[in-house]
Amino acid sequence: MHRNVSLIFFLLGVVILSGCAQTPVVAQKSEMGNLLLAEPAPVNPRSEMAIARYNQILMSSALSNEDKAELHFQRGMLYDSVGLGGLAQFDYNQAISLKPDLAEAYNSLGIHFVQQNDFIQAYDAFDSTLDINPDYHYAFLNRGIALYYGGRSELAVADLEKFAQEDNSDPFRALWAYFAHYAVSPEQGVQFLASIRPELDNAHWATALADMFLGTKNENDVLNSLLDGVKSQRGLTDRLCEAYFYLGKYHMQHDNRGIASNYFKLALSTNVFDYVEHRYARLELNRLRQRTASVSE
Repeated sequence: MHRNVSLIFFLLGVVILSGCAQTPVVAQKSEMGNLLLAEPAPVNPRSEMAIARYNQILMSSALSNEDKAELHFQRGMLYDSVGLGGLAQFDYNQAISLKPDLAEAYNSLGIHFVQQNDFIQAYDAFDSTLDINPDYHYAFLNRGIALYYGGRSELAVADLEKFAQEDNSDPFRALWAYFAHYAVSPEQGVQFLASIRPELDNAHWATALADMFLGTKNENDVLNSLLDGVKSQRGLTDRLCEAYFYLGKYHMQHDNRGIASNYFKLALSTNVFDYVEHRYARLELNRLRQRTASVSE
């Protein structure tokens, strides 16, 4: 639904608390002072109405199991889009029990397992997706992410590279493959990203993120480019969700834990629940807290 909403943003003067940081405060005075704040995405009333309609339809006894499975899956996707993850997971399980060969439901269920750090069940779910539909390419992304967060980066590389190769111009695909390579070794990560950089779409705003990780652009360059091509408030919020997450990953690599934590929290504050970056920002925060706790022991 089109909304004629003007772009509203504020300059944020952020004071970084240095309690959990391992670098001097001076080094942490980053470009966060020029940060754009997102307006949290509102719940789409169409999604709410669609959920209500699915509730009514699912009460019908005339539906076949296959139809019920599809409706549970579609309602689960809607629940995910409005941040009701528990209800979404219930629907995906219902869909699978009614139609055990519904590849999409296994894929969506696997994402929830990753968010819950239940990696064994996540691997099984994505494997099931690909067993049913070997061409379901987003399962390679999601299984690769599960392997990456599950500490099996060597295996993650294969899945995430396969996903990246399907569109070598997409900077987001390149970045996830880069993260897996970087987890194996930082040198390997930089070499991979440098090798794929010439193929990335220079017109895509997120290519600046790849350049930032390569060191050819800085954080301020990325922040200055965030409004390019944005035509609505929702478009800005979606973009900021992505940008906050990858800026958090960047500062994690540089051990700027206070700044990284703030960026992941900002990604969560956008309420863009169905974006990969929003889904894993909380997981990153939890990993950051665990790392900080282990250092302080």
